Amino acid sequence: MEPIRISSVTHAVPGKTLLHDLNLTLGEGRIGLIGRNGSGKTTLLRLMAGLVAPSSGTIRLGDSDPFADRKAALAKVGILFQNPDHQILFPTVLEELSFGLIQQGHPRAMAEDAVRARLKAEGRAHWESAATHSLSQGQKQYLCLLAILMMQPDTLLLDEPFAGLDLPTQARLERRLADLPQRLVTISHDPASVRACARVIWLEAGRLRMDGPAAPVIAAFEQEMAQMGAADADTDIGP
Repeated sequence: MEPIRISSVTHAVPGKTLLHDLNLTLGEGRIGLIGRNGSGKTTLLRLMAGLVAPSSGTIRLGDSDPFADRKAALAKVGILFQNPDHQILFPTVLEELSFGLIQQGHPRAMAEDAVRARLKAEGRAHWESAATHSLSQGQKQYLCLLAILMMQPDTLLLDEPFAGLDLPTQARLERRLADLPQRLVTISHDPASVRACARVIWLEAGRLRMDGPAAPVIAAFEQEMAQMGAADADTDIGP
């Protein structure tokens, strides 16, 4: 499994720099990404997935640029967004799960047969003709995960994968993710969700604040968040 290499990456939108000169090599099997809202976590995942290009610097999945070579990126990395409604494109489960394989060049009939086999293996053969809009939030999230797994990428990028899920659904998704052989890079506001990761990266205002084993990084993050919460820093009203 090739590492993801992020070299001198800066990313800006009009009026704001979201990421500042990041240098990271991501090779571990389980990596957590923490930070406050607006710290640049989701922007970094979108860059790694090739959905946007960095303003400067480079991102490499092995020897390929995920933005310049989208077909190669699909085989190497998949992204699971926080809201599955932003990811689902098609009216039926069969169409949704077939789409990525067809994009990769597989004939439609072969793609649909692979989808039926996957649904049967997952104990969800009855989903084949279901309308995607009829699924629950947890089922939609699972569908999006299956759509990514159909393309067999090396790395999964997970943006708050448990947000909005009830506890039983969250537990089922956690078990499914834990069993995957792929590298997982997981964004979470809840440090508990990344405690089992081999490595945790803390971003603050688009900059690398801390990077290392989970326990010390999470402890430092939780301590600072507690201090900030105790300071009532958001009580002042601006002019």
